[in-house]
Amino acid sequence: MLEDVLISNPLPPESVGVKNILPAYLDPSLKVQDLLTGVSFASGGTGYDPLTPQVVSVLSLSDQLDLFKKYLSKVNAAVGEARTATILSKSIYIVCLGSDDIANTYYSTPLRRPQYDIPAYTDLMIKSASSFFQELYDLGARRIGILSLPPIGCVPSQRTLNGGIDRGCSDNANQAASLFNSKLTAQIDAFNKRLPEARLVYLDIYNTLLSLIQNPSQYGLEVVNKGCCGTGNIEVSILCTRYSPGTCKDPSKYLFWDSYHPTEKAYKVLVPLVFDKQVHKFF
Repeated sequence: MLEDVLISNPLPPESVGVKNILPAYLDPSLKVQDLLTGVSFASGGTGYDPLTPQVVSVLSLSDQLDLFKKYLSKVNAAVGEARTATILSKSIYIVCLGSDDIANTYYSTPLRRPQYDIPAYTDLMIKSASSFFQELYDLGARRIGILSLPPIGCVPSQRTLNGGIDRGCSDNANQAASLFNSKLTAQIDAFNKRLPEARLVYLDIYNTLLSLIQNPSQYGLEVVNKGCCGTGNIEVSILCTRYSPGTCKDPSKYLFWDSYHPTEKAYKVLVPLVFDKQVHKFF
């Protein structure tokens, strides 16, 4: 649901006073100063399951880590080892992925279901996540914010595909997300107890987004069961533009822009709710 991302940044953008837009590390116009103040290694559509990025031809977690290592070499060349180590340890790294594993790789393709039931599949995801967090730590990261999975079954595309004639939330997808989240919190607690100076922070997007879905008027929203773009039921990503037939005139009334991703208005509501009560845990 949220863009899958590994970000190196002193703090999450806007909500805590750093630059509004993090440039992509692969941006050819990137300057040294950008490297020192936060960049994004995001690859939308990737996942903890190594099969997920293969299905949609995007960067895997190992690809992103390779880019991160190249980033470290550039920073080291620019400011030296001592300052690089300080930047690494004091930056906050935001990790947000996993939705595509369950919504797409598991439920929308036949690639994993013959091998794994949901408990086993979420174990596979957790094993990959743990390896990723450990490698980040080994490279010098200490403050890592990890977003939970959202209520995947309530995004418009899952309502359409698995929510029945009334397009209700898919209980199976939500239960899978909840199971993963419970395993994730346990893994984060274990890391924090085991690794010196580790400050891994669980960021609960599941209950926060569910609150917006269940109480839209409280947040200035009106439509939560379909996206603004096109029919709002199934279109996503490049299939969705402001020129798509049927696109709504006022996206600020909608929780979702397309059938999978929130609107800008929704993000502006979600980010403070998710981060504000957790920022102190990074320090």
